[in-house]
Amino acid sequence: MCKVYSYMRISTEEERGLQKFTRQENALQKYAKENDIEYLLEFREDKSGKNFMDRKQWQKLESILQPGDTIIFKDICRFTRQAEQGYIKYMELLNKGIELIFIDNQTVSTPYIKQLLNIAKEQNLVAKTSLESTVKLLLIVELDRAEQERAITVQRIKDGIKASDKKSGRPIGKLDKITDELKADIQLFLTDRTIKQVDLMEKHGISRNTLKKYVELAKAGEL
Repeated sequence: MCKVYSYMRISTEEERGLQKFTRQENALQKYAKENDIEYLLEFREDKSGKNFMDRKQWQKLESILQPGDTIIFKDICRFTRQAEQGYIKYMELLNKGIELIFIDNQTVSTPYIKQLLNIAKEQNLVAKTSLESTVKLLLIVELDRAEQERAITVQRIKDGIKASDKKSGRPIGKLDKITDELKADIQLFLTDRTIKQVDLMEKHGISRNTLKKYVELAKAGEL
C-alpha cells in the first residue's frame, strides 16, 4: 500500500523561537484536508538545506520510501535550496517511483513533470529531445530561483545594515512608530529563514524583545 509522508524543514542559520514550523504545518494540514489524505508520518528538522546527507530526518524518511510513496512539502525550498544537488536527487526519487508534491510549486511536482515526460515519449526524436530538455530546464530554473532568492535577500539585509543610519542616535529598542522598511523586512524574515534575527536587530536598531513583539504581530496579521 502506498504511503504519504510530510516533510518540514527550517534552517539552523535562522533564529529559533520566532518562527518555527507553523506556516508549513498549516499548509500541509490544509492540503491534507482538501485532498482527503492522511500522513503516515510527519518528518521535521531544524537543519540547513545545503545538502541531503547532513539531514538526519531526511535520511530516515528516504530509507523507508517505497515505489508509489508520496512526500508532500509546502514548497520546493523545504526539499532543497541547491539547484545541482536538488536536480540530481529529484530525478533519483522520480525514477524510483516516488511522488514529490510541492504545494506552492505545483509545476515542479512529479505528477506534472511525469505528464510532460510522457508526452515527450510520444513525439519524434527532435520534439522528444526538445521537450525533455525543457523539463530539465524547468526543474533547474525553479531550484536555482529558490537558491538565488535566498542569496539576494540575505545580501539585501546585510547591505541595509551597512547603509542604515538607524544604528546610532536612538536608544536600542525605542521606536516611535514601526517603519514600512521594518515591516517589509519582517515579512521577508517570516518567509526566508536564512535571514538572521540579529541582522534585523542591528539594521533597525531594535532589541530582541522589540523584534519579537513585531514578529508576533506580523504572524497574527496585525502589523
